[in-house]
Amino acid sequence: MAGNREFMNRKLHSLLGVIPVGIFLVQHLVVNHFATRGATAFNQASHFMENLPFRYFLEIFIIFIPLLYHAIYGLYIAFQARNNVSHYGFFRNWMFMLQRVTGVVTLIFVVWHVYETRFQAALGAEVNYNMMADILSSPFMLWFYIIGVVSTTFHFANGLWSFAVSWGITVTPRSQLISTYVTVGIFIALTYVGIRAILAFISPELANL
Repeated sequence: MAGNREFMNRKLHSLLGVIPVGIFLVQHLVVNHFATRGATAFNQASHFMENLPFRYFLEIFIIFIPLLYHAIYGLYIAFQARNNVSHYGFFRNWMFMLQRVTGVVTLIFVVWHVYETRFQAALGAEVNYNMMADILSSPFMLWFYIIGVVSTTFHFANGLWSFAVSWGITVTPRSQLISTYVTVGIFIALTYVGIRAILAFISPELANL
């Protein structure tokens, strides 16, 4: 009985990491990327998202609750896992370890980002281009956000590989190899979008290098 419950919990954890949390991540990165077009474009995209119908319902039940479950159960998995990198230095073993490490880093980053944006918005601050530019004007915060974005995109992309295996989408060695190439491509693409957005808040010229 306990084994079945853990199996279902892991399945739900995997599913929520892709739908809806992963979809929200992609959408969030796309909105942030509007910063590369200037403050006005970013503010318009941000305000559009803030004015969506049923916004609070969507945030609570489609984003925060699934994210909370994925994060809490992910921590349980991370601290229960046995990493064998020192004994078995295979590529997938390293990916297994990095998935756990980036999960913890991503959680820290997301909690801080929510505090700096959504929590401050609840206190009356406006989440706009100037807010992000002010946050990222600190060299420490700039690197914190860069590391956080890279960690998040890796965790999502590598999680897609595990999702495909655990849900029986890729069952053969060949399909898993193809999935590796696809997810590496997704990681590179999302990281590029995320880093460009961060640099755009510092300087439009940097984002276009």
